[in-house]
Amino acid sequence: MAEIVPTREQTFELLKEYNKNEALIKHALAVEAVMRYCARKKGEDEKKWGVIGLIHDLDYEQFPAEHCKKTPEILRQHNWPEDYIHAVVSHGWGLCSDVEPKTDLEKTLYAIDELTGLVTATALVRPSRSVLDMEVSSIKKKWKDKRFAAGVNREVIEKGAAMLGVDLWSLVADTIEGMKTVAADIGLKGNI
Repeated sequence: MAEIVPTREQTFELLKEYNKNEALIKHALAVEAVMRYCARKKGEDEKKWGVIGLIHDLDYEQFPAEHCKKTPEILRQHNWPEDYIHAVVSHGWGLCSDVEPKTDLEKTLYAIDELTGLVTATALVRPSRSVLDMEVSSIKKKWKDKRFAAGVNREVIEKGAAMLGVDLWSLVADTIEGMKTVAADIGLKGNI
């Protein structure tokens, strides 16, 4: 069967079919927004980057022990292009996948997946409970405190920034800016 380039709507429906947890949906929306922001900035295919960001954790809720292993099966059943599948699986490189990120899209997804979690956690402890008034300095203050957002793998973020050849704090700035575009949808509009 021929590969089908998925629309954003089809992708979101598939995500919701396999994920009911509101936090996971919000995470997917945050990653999608940052991927789209980064694609625009680089002059890349914003739709493709966004769809891959949106679907990256497809198998996480139902198959946590098989994360990045069930997703290829599911996406192939829906005739997704192999380069999309490769990109999705590469975000788990060294953690739950041996697929190394090679393209800018893949390296960006690898780096910002964890970073969106840190930005979210930081926003939620701010007086405004918002990403809209967040600066890079807010993340810098929390970066070295390993107890804060302890589940966020800072080494992955640093490695991703290095793979992209970008400054860590520039990547943080891009992530914040991307997340601002969907602040209300991801629960980070706060009380501004």
